[in-house]
Amino acid sequence: MMMIIILASFLFISLLVILVRIVKKVLWTPFHVQFMMRSQGIQGPSYKFLHGNFKEIVEIRKESINKAMDHLGNFLYWYGLQPELVVTEPELLKEILSNRNNNYPKMDLEGFPKKLFGDGVASSKGEKWVKMRKLANHVFHGESLKRMIPMMIMSCETMLERWKIYQDKEIEVFEEFRLLTSEIISRTAFGSSYSEGKNIFQMLMKLASLVSGNANKVRFPGISQIWKSYDEIESEKLEQGIHDCITRIIKKREEEKIGEDHNFGSDFLGKLLEAYQDNRISIDNIIDECKTFYFAGHETTTILLGWTIFLLATNKKWQERARKEVVESFGHKVPNADGLSRLKIMNMILDESLRLYPPVPFMKRKVDKKVELGKLTLPPEMHFHISALAVQHDCKIWGEDVHVFKPDRFAKGVVKATNNNPVAYLPFGYGPRTCLGLNFAMTEAKITLSMILQRYMFTISPTYVHSPTHLFMLRPQHGVKVRVAYKKALLKFHPDRSSRSDI
Repeated sequence: MMMIIILASFLFISLLVILVRIVKKVLWTPFHVQFMMRSQGIQGPSYKFLHGNFKEIVEIRKESINKAMDHLGNFLYWYGLQPELVVTEPELLKEILSNRNNNYPKMDLEGFPKKLFGDGVASSKGEKWVKMRKLANHVFHGESLKRMIPMMIMSCETMLERWKIYQDKEIEVFEEFRLLTSEIISRTAFGSSYSEGKNIFQMLMKLASLVSGNANKVRFPGISQIWKSYDEIESEKLEQGIHDCITRIIKKREEEKIGEDHNFGSDFLGKLLEAYQDNRISIDNIIDECKTFYFAGHETTTILLGWTIFLLATNKKWQERARKEVVESFGHKVPNADGLSRLKIMNMILDESLRLYPPVPFMKRKVDKKVELGKLTLPPEMHFHISALAVQHDCKIWGEDVHVFKPDRFAKGVVKATNNNPVAYLPFGYGPRTCLGLNFAMTEAKITLSMILQRYMFTISPTYVHSPTHLFMLRPQHGVKVRVAYKKALLKFHPDRSSRSDI
């Protein structure tokens, strides 16, 4: 009898402890955090039991993308049980993104995003990030980047030859740019043609769509171990398919070592394989880095080119100014590295396009422990939502014409354009984790736009529907439809020009 009483007491106490923990997690902690933040002046929608108020925030985001909205300032919302602090003040953003004391690390990827990026340089942390960042920096900067220019030109020439059939017709350029940037990243980073990487791109796009489609769904921890949704099953198949395709490319490169020295080559894949051979990284590291660069290396530039063509197609004055600069710099010849670096008007246009339509509209960070951020005291396990879209449309920083396409606001650089608040311009991030593909993307965009402007005039199509949508990145939902008119015959690009000293 005594054993039964003891067992019952133990069971009762255990259930009581579990109940207390549940109540603390789903009621006490959220309300305590909410009270703590409100007492410091941080407002926001009230916590709702279990599911938070993410649905309302999603609607606000849709409105902010599709029409001009007043600046909301810092506020708190709830993604299920998780508190998310939206930060828009430049000084706070600078402190978070600088991350000097490692108080504000990147988020740990889980679920669908983990399958898309793995643990590549975009998501890794600590010593691994330092090692992979250093390796990638060597490939996508300086002389290495200059050596990629002829391959970018060849890919662009192929696209423009295809455009000849669209003389005075409508063309959906966003998909054209997707094909272009896919081929460029394949050629420059992996030494393969677009056809070889085609399956990888298709699977990455499907996986990215699943990531975006599930981003707004609150899924409780551990449930996927009991029951998997159709999307989870499909994402696992895609992840394995991408892994297998990249593995085949790696094996092919290992079998056909390049040059008299029989090395792996000087491109990104070659440098990764060299590091693998020296036991600095693993095969899984190579696959994760390839996934990151296959996706990020073409998606961001595709979006940048799409929105820039839209803006130039609807602003004839700036299109003509850009064309004049390109012709003065290159005439009817292909672009070269020195000339690209001097394209001031082109730089201003691209900067303004990135301000109005940042490819990555927000970033996430977190705190693991109690910290002081500015005048705020933040509890442990707080997540940050850093909206580039919000700060880049803040009229207090950019002026009352913040929603107007005005490239000359960048005539004296970003610091002057932001009224000495450079952290208010975040298309490629800020601080030590600034996107390492920045120079690669800008070079690719300048070459593509220069070669288009040399050949074509373009106007927005009457059938174009303006509908920016956040599907992982800030894309034009219905593409970018323009009408193109062939301007004049130009010299064709020949492969032997790649040996010229000015390329």
